Amino acid sequence: LFESDVKGVIELASFQPFSSVQLAFLDQLLESLGIVVATIEATMRTDELLRESQSLAEELQTQQEELQQTNEQLEEKARQLTAQKVEVERKNQEVESAKRELEDKAEQLALTSRYKSEFLANMSHELRTPLNSLLILSRQLGENSAGNLDERQVQFAQTIHQAGSDLLTLINEILDLAKIESGTMHVNPAELPFRDIKEYVERSFEHVADERGLWFRVEIAADVPETIETDEMRLKQILRNLLSNAFKFTEHGGVTMRMRPATDPTRTTLLGADAVAIAVEDTGIGISPEQQRLIFEAFQQGDGGTARRYGGTGLGLSISRELARLLGGWVEVGSEMGKGSTFTLYLPRRFTAANQPNLIAGRPGDAATRTTRSQLPARRQPTVADDRKALAPGDRALLIVESDESFAQILYDVAREHGFRTLVALSGAEGLELARALTPAAITLELTLPDMDGWVVLDRLKHDLATRHIPVQIISALGDEHRARKRGAIACLHKPANAEWLARAMQAMQRARAPRQTIVAGRRDERQRERLAAFIGNGDVKVVAVGSGEEALERLDGELFDCAVVALKMAGMSGLELIRRATAITGLRHLPILVYVEADPTAAEEAELLSLAQSFVVKSVHSPERMLEETSLFLHRTAEALPKDRKTVLGRLVQTDPALAGRRVLVVDDDVRNIFAITSLLEAQDIDVRFAENGRQALERIEQDRDIDLVLMDIMMPEMDGYAAIRAIREKPQWSTLPIVALTAKAMQGDRAKCIEAGATDYITKPIDAEQLLSLLRVWLDANC
Repeated sequence: LFESDVKGVIELASFQPFSSVQLAFLDQLLESLGIVVATIEATMRTDELLRESQSLAEELQTQQEELQQTNEQLEEKARQLTAQKVEVERKNQEVESAKRELEDKAEQLALTSRYKSEFLANMSHELRTPLNSLLILSRQLGENSAGNLDERQVQFAQTIHQAGSDLLTLINEILDLAKIESGTMHVNPAELPFRDIKEYVERSFEHVADERGLWFRVEIAADVPETIETDEMRLKQILRNLLSNAFKFTEHGGVTMRMRPATDPTRTTLLGADAVAIAVEDTGIGISPEQQRLIFEAFQQGDGGTARRYGGTGLGLSISRELARLLGGWVEVGSEMGKGSTFTLYLPRRFTAANQPNLIAGRPGDAATRTTRSQLPARRQPTVADDRKALAPGDRALLIVESDESFAQILYDVAREHGFRTLVALSGAEGLELARALTPAAITLELTLPDMDGWVVLDRLKHDLATRHIPVQIISALGDEHRARKRGAIACLHKPANAEWLARAMQAMQRARAPRQTIVAGRRDERQRERLAAFIGNGDVKVVAVGSGEEALERLDGELFDCAVVALKMAGMSGLELIRRATAITGLRHLPILVYVEADPTAAEEAELLSLAQSFVVKSVHSPERMLEETSLFLHRTAEALPKDRKTVLGRLVQTDPALAGRRVLVVDDDVRNIFAITSLLEAQDIDVRFAENGRQALERIEQDRDIDLVLMDIMMPEMDGYAAIRAIREKPQWSTLPIVALTAKAMQGDRAKCIEAGATDYITKPIDAEQLLSLLRVWLDANC
């Protein structure tokens, strides 16, 4: 036992019983043995604990070593993270710095682009402004209206005008190149038949070949696709440049243009398997290999002698190259000195805007273009089919000028039913070009067109000797019957129109080309009456001369006449009474009546004539020459049918209009040269011209002169520009209908829309086309009567 705790058991055996001494000894021994056993156990326990402690110490040491190693690793990683953090911060700073630099550069580029656009606009304005005066005044001198210049002086004026026109062409070329480089050139892709391209270049350059004694061939390979999707206007511009150069540098032989598939693998890989090539080959002077690397640069030609001998600016090929890139292709040249050159335009069969980073995609018709008469518009696909390809001499052609393709198709079908060949134009510019180039038998005209007002189209037709005889039928929802007939149209049909009305319109246009008949009534002197009738007629028109109003009324009621000439004062029934009675007859309400006024009418007569003119087609004329001009308009007489002297008179008179005489026009321009030039042009029409030099002065002048009929408003002016002045005028109810024609030399994309948005009635660019300006004045002054 040890401390009452049993530590073990000893069993003793003996053959003899134990003595008391032995038992006592055993009792004492047991206590000692307990102590010894307890001591041994304690020692063993201590050894065990010591071993455990040592083991734990070793484990702890190991863990401490591992922990130390881990700490060292963590410290290393912390150092790496710190270094990485520093590196990331440095890179972030570099990225931020690069971002700021990019933003700064983007701002600088945007600013540069804006400055470039402003520069282009300002350059256009500053160059066109003096050109405007030069062209207007030199044109007036060249016309020699007063007859006080000799032939040599007229040639001087014509040379000045031609030089100004050449300078304008150069300005336009520079602006085209700048627009392409700045990415502001619009592209309007559409399907274009290769057959139309062939017809276009033949019309444009066959006369050039004839004049230079060269042959000109246009070939289309049999395996060329039917059409190409591209921008028609830009493609034609490229071809004009290439063909113009070919003819310019060719003195013997000729020029060939070939359209074929691009079969070279390199080109088809870049442009697609159906890529096309248009090659212009000439037998001209050729280009040396050294110069071939330079000719596509701006203002570069083969050498200095080339420019001196053949002229030109050296911009055509540069513009052609950039336009080809815009269309997704390129231009290549091959040449041998003395044998000729070949310029080949490669284009994809289908235009893809995604490949053009600087492209501004537009819609067909967005960009207004100016073409020469030889540049007859080809069809733009998809659109209404017409018969221009099949048109033959002697065919009766109807020109349909209509912006709505669906309605144009309806008119096409109705026209074919009535025996017409048809031409379809979806814009005013195309309609005018077709009318001048093909001289159709009749025209239907929509007044709401995408590029110009239909009334302007009608006015341009009726003030051009080549087209004024063509009967025009207006078909529009906005038609004005009285105004239409007064301006020379045969009738005005309102939309929506049913089949019966359209059929009647076709029949009316057919009758308009039949032999015409007019009646001359009232001159007391029979010989004077017969002379006037003879002056008006010339075999192509039957003239019936009568001596009294009663006889005239009887003939008018019983026969079909296309026009009537009535003397204001005559024996028996007065001219006014004859007009009142005639216009009361249902069939004569739309008969054009010309009142021949030999002497000054009384105030009462003037008032009644004015009243009649508000409701009927009644016009006052004061000379036989003006009578000839007005009757030829209403009788649809071709100028070619007149004797030379009367044709000359007619050509002079159609450029003037008595309706403009005495009208008050305010010219607002900060350039005194422009004011002088425009004033000279307008005063030749007997227009009362007032002027102001900026928008603020214009507002003051309009407040002072409340009888102003129309405003010609320049846009770029000091103090208050044209936009602000137009808006200020429109803010006042009393001037809400005052015609305002914006007049600017900027000619940049979107200018017309900005002017119309500001409140302008119409828009014209400098240098001013005199006929276009006078046409706008006639239309808007007539509309504001």
